[in-house]
Amino acid sequence: MKMSPFRAKRAVTWAVMGALALPSLGSPSWAQQKAAPAPVPAPALSQPQQPAIPAQAAPAAQAPAPAAPAPSAAPQAASDASASSSESRLLKPTAVALRELSPWSMFLSADVLVKAVMIGLAFASLLTWTIFIAKIIELAVVQRKLRSALGKISEARSLAEAQFALGAKDSVLSALLAAAMREARLSAGISSDAGIKERAASSFAEIVRAEARRIRLGMGLLATIGATSPFVGLFGTVWGIMNSFIGISKSQTTNLAVVAPGIAEALLATAFGLVAAIPAVIIYNHFARVTKGYLELVGRSSGAAGRLLSRDLDRTHGSSHTRAAE
Repeated sequence: MKMSPFRAKRAVTWAVMGALALPSLGSPSWAQQKAAPAPVPAPALSQPQQPAIPAQAAPAAQAPAPAAPAPSAAPQAASDASASSSESRLLKPTAVALRELSPWSMFLSADVLVKAVMIGLAFASLLTWTIFIAKIIELAVVQRKLRSALGKISEARSLAEAQFALGAKDSVLSALLAAAMREARLSAGISSDAGIKERAASSFAEIVRAEARRIRLGMGLLATIGATSPFVGLFGTVWGIMNSFIGISKSQTTNLAVVAPGIAEALLATAFGLVAAIPAVIIYNHFARVTKGYLELVGRSSGAAGRLLSRDLDRTHGSSHTRAAE
């Protein structure tokens, strides 16, 4: 059945109007929306009203914004602290190593044989200074006594007068005078003065040699210490360096921190040897000069005793000739 054009147009119009009316059925009308009160937000009822901030205060509120780099400063400070702590950890072993390289610590960590060498050299050095103190006192005392004794017998005319002037003092000059008087007594009745003087001179020589041996006591030890101490220290050094090389071969490294302590310990033995040898040589040379001066005084004493014996012999023979002439 065909519709007329008027009816078809009318049907299309009603269809369009129906399509437009369907959405409006699900929503309230404009009048209802106007009559309903506007909903109030819940936070606005619970919080007090704050005064409105002027527009000029906005820049002030935003002023702390330049402090934003603060988070980057903290990592920088942390890195500085870690760097300082790492430096302190690196410096601490160095300080410990420097402390451990003292002579005492090197002695304690040295080999047993090197320790024995250093102890022996230290004892030799102590012995050297003991001999020095003892001999310098002894030489000063005996030189003063002998000079005083020579001054006392300088005006004596006979052996008996010289002995009386010296008294009971024990000295090398007293021993020489006693030897001269003993020889004169044992040679009584012998007319040969030359034989008496020769025998007396032999006795004087023995006394002088004995006094020289006595006054040189300890100087041979000084000479031995001065001559052998460097070689003993060198022996300890060689032994210590050998042990250091063995330690280097075992550790498989040539690091200076590994090599230096052993070599330092070895060289310490040479230092001990020089410390013992140098004073011993100097003291020996000093005592050699002083002893030579003292032995010259002893020689003068021997000559004084011989002259007194010769005077007694001449006086004895002169009196015997005088009695024979009468």
